[in-house]
Amino acid sequence: MPTVQYRANPTVKKGTYHNYNSPCLQPAAPTSHVTSPLPHTYVRMESLPTNYDPRNISGIDYTVASHNQLIPQYCGSCWAFATSTALSDRIKIARRGAFPDIQLSAQILINCVANNSHGCQGGDPTSAYDYVLHSGLSDETCTNYVAKTEDCQPQYVCRTCSPDSDKCSAVQNPPIVHISEHGQVSGEANIMAEIYARGPIAANVAITPQFEAYAGGIFNDTTGKTSRDHSIEIVGWGTTSSGMKYWICRNSWGEYWGEQGWFRIVRGTDNLGIEAHGDWAVWDGVMPNYRLPTSAAP
Repeated sequence: MPTVQYRANPTVKKGTYHNYNSPCLQPAAPTSHVTSPLPHTYVRMESLPTNYDPRNISGIDYTVASHNQLIPQYCGSCWAFATSTALSDRIKIARRGAFPDIQLSAQILINCVANNSHGCQGGDPTSAYDYVLHSGLSDETCTNYVAKTEDCQPQYVCRTCSPDSDKCSAVQNPPIVHISEHGQVSGEANIMAEIYARGPIAANVAITPQFEAYAGGIFNDTTGKTSRDHSIEIVGWGTTSSGMKYWICRNSWGEYWGEQGWFRIVRGTDNLGIEAHGDWAVWDGVMPNYRLPTSAAP
């Protein structure tokens, strides 16, 4: 195996980004709603490219913007960002980058997902996608990230605020994105097939002080920790000229962390437990109906 090298920020200490006593991932019992053949049953592994990066396909970036779960105050919302961003990226890929980007709201998941999820006290990607299957999800222009758990009421699912008062009210019939199915995937080959066929996934990883201090390169954990307590997004993969295989992933700790919010990690060895459990969801292909809020219509 080629030597793995990555850069570390020596000023980052344990607990700078991650709460080890109350992790943001609270795994629930896996649930699924699968209605179509899974990609690993029809995607031939030998047909997959050596490198696949949706951030640059023929010069086009098919990913949406990154986020920071740590501001305006700490919130254990990694699970909500991993799921909402992966699904947003899938929609952008399915629409071939067409305007407008649909940036789904992590805040609604924080407010409303109840099954083994506790808002800013941690949650689970499986439960998040199960919520989206049954309730749908609006975008960030309906409900932006506030890094705290609000009530799951219409006003906190999609709202508008009056320009001549400090009052906000719920938007009637807000634009909602729906999914047709969701499920889990594990193992290097299956994850690659899923991503190549249908887009990025949410995945769970273990966090170590060394990972917190990651500042670039291909990360390789040597502690052997695989007890997953954080959720991230896997968007693609690559192979170096020396033969080192790696995943391309997005974190939710801001662009001052890692490679502008992204990281690469060794692929094929279940490093940090990254290949043990991933969650995917399939957009139903129907664009939400954007319209003026009822209270603002002429």
